[in-house]
Amino acid sequence: MTAPEAESLRAQPSPSRRSARRAQIPVLAVVALGGALGATARYALSLWWPTAAGGFPWATFVTNVTGCAVIGVFMVIITDVWAAHRLVRPFFGTGVLGGFTTFSTYAVDIQRLVDGGHPAKGPAYLAATLFAALAAVWLASAAARRVLTGRQR
Repeated sequence: MTAPEAESLRAQPSPSRRSARRAQIPVLAVVALGGALGATARYALSLWWPTAAGGFPWATFVTNVTGCAVIGVFMVIITDVWAAHRLVRPFFGTGVLGGFTTFSTYAVDIQRLVDGGHPAKGPAYLAATLFAALAAVWLASAAARRVLTGRQR
């Protein structure tokens, strides 16, 4: 076998690899669609509730905490209650909620607060968001589990 023939054999993906790639196309499509919807909702909230220069970024805070609470409920529903279609989790969990929550804007908000002459407000916002987001996931999932367990009895 010549070197060019060997190279062409290595460059061709196997049929199983091609079908695995094709199977990922719907997943990528629903993540993109969900992400566009979630990001649009987040953007609309930021327009509705703008942050004044040096002010506490309430819109981002509420977005992240609410998104974390919703993911807590969602994960209980799709893992404990409902055998969801394989595209529901990527669409809603990764796409919609991933696009809705915005931890990159959270980081930018912290930097703006610190650079804008509010050195205490930046770390306070950092800690408050982290604590509130983790608490929201835990409380929402615990509440969902309790409510849904009570309904199944």
